[in-house]
Amino acid sequence: MVILSGNAHVQLSKDIATYLHLPLTKAQVSRFSDGEVMVELMEHVRGKDVFIIQPTCAPTNDNLMELLILVDAVRRSSAARITTVIPYFGYSRQDRRPRSARVPISAKVVANMITVVGADRVLTVDLHADQIQGFFDLPVDNVYASPVLLGDIWKHEYANLIVVSPDVGGVVRARALAKHLEAELAIIDKRRPHPNEAKVMHIIGDVEERTCVLVDDLVDTAGTLCEAARALKQKGAAKVIAYCTHPVLSGPAVDNINKSMLDELVVTDTIPLHQEAAACSKIRQLSIAEMLAETVYRISAEESVSSLFVE
Repeated sequence: MVILSGNAHVQLSKDIATYLHLPLTKAQVSRFSDGEVMVELMEHVRGKDVFIIQPTCAPTNDNLMELLILVDAVRRSSAARITTVIPYFGYSRQDRRPRSARVPISAKVVANMITVVGADRVLTVDLHADQIQGFFDLPVDNVYASPVLLGDIWKHEYANLIVVSPDVGGVVRARALAKHLEAELAIIDKRRPHPNEAKVMHIIGDVEERTCVLVDDLVDTAGTLCEAARALKQKGAAKVIAYCTHPVLSGPAVDNINKSMLDELVVTDTIPLHQEAAACSKIRQLSIAEMLAETVYRISAEESVSSLFVE
C-alpha cells in the first residue's frame, strides 16, 4: 500500500499514514512559473495499491487539477490500483438542474474527469447528495463521519438533548443521529409566506430548556445555522451546538458565527481550517484520520467497509 498526498490537506494525509504505520510516499507537487501544476513521483509505485489523499476544497479548481494530474502520474507509473481519497468532494452541491434551469450538473462533470483520468475507486466522506455515487462508473465508498460526531456527543453527555435539523432537506440525516442517541427530533421549517416578505422560521418540536444539537453535512457562510440558533434561542433553548462534517467556512462565516447565538460549532478535519477559523473560540475540530485510515486499510485488504458506516 502507498499513501500519496496533494497540497490540499497534508496534515490529514500525514495523520492517516501515521495510523497505518506507513510513510507518505515522496512526491513533488508544485507549480510552474505560469501557475500550471507540476507533479513528479520521487519513489516507484509500480504494482502498488495507491491511495491519493486530496480534498477538493478551496481553492477548488487548483486542488481538483492537482488530484487529476496526480492520478495521471500514478497511472503512467504502472500502479496496480488507484483510489482517490476525497474527504470533501467539491462541486457536490451542483448535483442537479433545478426546475430545468440552463445550468450544468458540475458534480457529474467532476465525476467524469476523475473516471477518465484513470482512477479505479473513490473514497469520500458525507457526500452532499448520495446520488452522486451514481455519477461514477467505478466503485464509490461514501463513508459517514457519524461515528466521530456521535462519539463526541456521547463524551460530553449533554443534558436534556434534542437533535435539530436546520431545514427540511436535512431531516433524514438528523433523524439517523437522533435514533443512535435515542433523542427526540425537532425540525426548522423555513419559508417565505409571501413574495418580498422576510422568511419565517417555524420550529416543529419542543426545544424549551433543551440542549439543541443542530446537524448538517457542511457549513459554508453559516447563515442557515446562525438563523437556526437565533430561532431556537428565541423559543427558549438552553444551549445550541452545531455538528457539521465539512467546515467550508467561506466569506463572512467566522464573523457570522462570532456574532451569532451559537454556543459552539463542531466540525471535522475533512477540510483544513483557515487561520481565522482556527482562531475562533466557538469552533472546535475533530479528526477523522483514524476512521479514514481504517477504511483505507479495509479497502486495500479487500475487507468489508460497511461495518464502519452509521446510517
